[in-house]
Amino acid sequence: MKQPGKRIRRSKEEAKSLILDAAEHLLIEGGTTAVQVRAVANTIGITDAAINHHFENRDGLLEAMLRRAGKRLKTQISEVVIQWEETEFDLDTLIELFQNLYAKQGYATLALQLHLSGWRDKGSGLLTPIVESIHKENICRARESGQAAPSLDETRFAVGALHQLVALNPIFGNEFARSAGASDKNKLSAAKKKEMWADLARRILLTSKTE
Repeated sequence: MKQPGKRIRRSKEEAKSLILDAAEHLLIEGGTTAVQVRAVANTIGITDAAINHHFENRDGLLEAMLRRAGKRLKTQISEVVIQWEETEFDLDTLIELFQNLYAKQGYATLALQLHLSGWRDKGSGLLTPIVESIHKENICRARESGQAAPSLDETRFAVGALHQLVALNPIFGNEFARSAGASDKNKLSAAKKKEMWADLARRILLTSKTE
């Protein structure tokens, strides 16, 4: 724990970024319950009041964390789409982004807690670039194979369902697996889940290519 020392003057954005970085570190290490105003303040050597000045309270801090993670994901999605256009169409990369955000970085439990508290994100279209890229790919594949391409709305639904599947897995995955008869002793690795989700995504989202 850092001890309060000589006060360092920071801009508003620098201070908020420092606080959010510390909060995210606590989230990764200890889950949502570890993200407390006092714990964040102690981590970076500031007062609780300094955090509340920027975020009002703990809920405000959690909301800011989720919004920042969403902006980061949006940037990463844009990079994935560019990669698809320049190299090959690879859904594994998209699955990995979701896994990193919701499982490794702990945002699955944070998002669920905010949702249960009544908070709702009124924004939309985070995955629109993914939907549009997949839809465009399907139209090309359909022309080559003579098949009918899924509609844009069908692709939207499928991408949303995939997002939901990966996002909720850190919370309910083991329980759902047990409902299908899986044993806790034989849990699939994160790498194997990624492989299976990507394969499932290809089957659901992409029109088959002409053999």
